[in-house]
Amino acid sequence: MRPTASTAKLLAGFGLVALFGCRGEAYDYGGGNIDFDPERPGFDEPEPIEPYDGDDPIVLEAQANFPTGIEFHQKVIWRTCTPNQGVCHNAKEYPDLRTPASFVSAFNAPCNVQAGEYQSIYDGCEQPGDRVQLGGAFDTTEIELGWIEYIPGENNDGFDGVPDPDAPGLHIHLRQALTTDRTDAWARADFSRSFVIEGSVEQSTFESFTTRWWLVGDGSHLIGEVRNYQTSQAEALAVIGNLVQGDANRNGVFGAEESEPASLLVPGWPESSYLIARMRGEMHGDEIPGSRMPLANQPFTIPEMLAMFCLVERYPQDGDPTALSGPIDYNNCTFAEDPESLNLLGQGVTWKGRISKILEFNCGGCHSEERAEADLILVGDGVYDTLLGASTQLPEFNLIEPGDAENSYLYMKLIGADGIDGAKMPYDPFSGEGSLTQAELDDILTWIVNGAVEDE
Repeated sequence: MRPTASTAKLLAGFGLVALFGCRGEAYDYGGGNIDFDPERPGFDEPEPIEPYDGDDPIVLEAQANFPTGIEFHQKVIWRTCTPNQGVCHNAKEYPDLRTPASFVSAFNAPCNVQAGEYQSIYDGCEQPGDRVQLGGAFDTTEIELGWIEYIPGENNDGFDGVPDPDAPGLHIHLRQALTTDRTDAWARADFSRSFVIEGSVEQSTFESFTTRWWLVGDGSHLIGEVRNYQTSQAEALAVIGNLVQGDANRNGVFGAEESEPASLLVPGWPESSYLIARMRGEMHGDEIPGSRMPLANQPFTIPEMLAMFCLVERYPQDGDPTALSGPIDYNNCTFAEDPESLNLLGQGVTWKGRISKILEFNCGGCHSEERAEADLILVGDGVYDTLLGASTQLPEFNLIEPGDAENSYLYMKLIGADGIDGAKMPYDPFSGEGSLTQAELDDILTWIVNGAVEDE
């Protein structure tokens, strides 16, 4: 088959004559018309959205910079929440926010699946716990798991009497106390989970741990002996996420009993979305534990926050992923009436509300008026003003430089940064290390990045 002369001329312009072996002669190969009308799938045209035509500069800026959900993801979510090639929120760290599709999957998705430190878990994120059943002499019914912890140490010889609540071993805290006269016994603890299979709810035992168990307190606390060969299994059981813990934050409240677990993003309800609450530090007046987000980049500006609120508020309830490619409706967005209220200071991470308490609790023993190590006082009146002044160790650095953590001597000392002499603080003489938790360090970082505000 050879192309027609006109086609050959066109092909020659692209250097394709040799490919077809064409010498310019006419050739009729019967045309290529399709003699039927294909039936294409129907697509509903989205209803037109009237753009915002008011005079609020914040709304106008948001509308100009982020007219669609796709552009909001590209310019804000991808830049702020997945920096360093997606190190922060990628396929290995929940939630994955790298792509528009993964961002859409955050709608109606559960929160805090990989919580890290238990102190950072919000009650509203807690799921119904896995079930625990002990056999042997205990022979219990299934009881909901509150939380589980492994405390390393030698207990291979058991305990003399009732062990201390913080004794070495595998600690299981239950939703309710065991009804038994036994204080200890050999037994196998079976952990089971509910699954929905073909419309019916079924239980499946997926892990077991056999050892000698002791009852502590009212019988809702079990301590299991951990022998050397069981150490790795005990460690794995205690990792948050391996077992669903009904009271994962260990505060005595089983969140799933209080209300339906929160979602990362709730269509129509940005103020009830956990992802937004982690950025603001509060939800419906309740403080959200854990470090404020984002950690590795600057916080959202007010126009960026307005775009997210309006996107979530107008997002369809069925979670239609194509909605992300459509325009964000700023004209009918409730939050466009008062965008200033969406500033990311929120509640909690201020000097008076949070940071002073962290330093007082962890640093007050060595940096009080009575004992001012290195001439530094971190407890009492006037400390906030002191922190904005120069460090005595490196006078070219202020203790706290609002908006710039890397030039804040105190923060760099707390994280043990390179170039800062001496041990990381606060110094724990028992472990020889600094004792702030990662969540506390994250809060201090968030406070500095947001301007080191004294109070709201």
